[in-house]
Amino acid sequence: MSDFPAYAPSEEHELLRATVRELADAKIAPFAAEVDEESRFPQEALDALVANDLHAVHVPESYGGAGADALATVIVIEEVARACASSSLIPAVNKLGTVPVLLSGSQELKAKYLAPVARGEAMFSYALSEADAGSDAGGMKTRAVRDGDAFVLNGAKMWITNAGVSEYYTVMAVTDPSAGARGISAFVVEKSDPGVSFGAKERKLGIKGSPTRQVILQDVRIPADRMIGAEGTGFKTALATLDHTRITIAAQALGIAQGALDFALGYVKERRQFGKPISDFQGVQFMLADMAMRLEG
Repeated sequence: MSDFPAYAPSEEHELLRATVRELADAKIAPFAAEVDEESRFPQEALDALVANDLHAVHVPESYGGAGADALATVIVIEEVARACASSSLIPAVNKLGTVPVLLSGSQELKAKYLAPVARGEAMFSYALSEADAGSDAGGMKTRAVRDGDAFVLNGAKMWITNAGVSEYYTVMAVTDPSAGARGISAFVVEKSDPGVSFGAKERKLGIKGSPTRQVILQDVRIPADRMIGAEGTGFKTALATLDHTRITIAAQALGIAQGALDFALGYVKERRQFGKPISDFQGVQFMLADMAMRLEG
């Protein structure tokens, strides 16, 4: 039997949480309001995360990464989100973009694209949705047509997180229009590939420091060996990727909520009414206790 409860994080995980929290408080939180107000990318957060090898902890050690497990990865995302929601999408989307390569890519593809991400030289985004193919991703229109030892991609992907900042993109495209979802394949597209461009930034209600834009593909010619997995397996890879990464967004939400509670706790100790801090009022205490209980749950 283990010496700690079955559902409790290990000592190593708790140490990681403390490390990330200290870093986020010192290097990320001071810029969070400015990042949101100016709708600018949180470069300070990226620099701090890269300097401490926390930008893509999920990448296996064999490709130069930390080889962190799923729990360690979500702890990083949660603690960064507590300080700045926009910044938490750096580790979260690096995982989202690279999981298709990890799950289905060739060894050559993994070595070529995971190593730069692990070193902090590039970020990786995920391009599945389109204007008329969001929840119904199988209805996508982006095409990839074989041309000798290459594929030529045409189409536009919508709502792509960190578009324009990321160097690499996992792109889903139709290679066989007659085969439905089984006619979709996955590719790695580079920001520098001729024909790749980006739409205007979406105007969002929140998380404004993380750019959300179209990825536009106009006669983008890429080598055939940039296909992720076998032809026609892209949609299966896309769904498997979402299964692996939905928990990261739950972690982001939890971190944002924890940050809100921590801020509220500080505020109620400073705000005074009737000659005393409002934290002394039982009604306020009840609300804070309910918030803390739900977060712990």
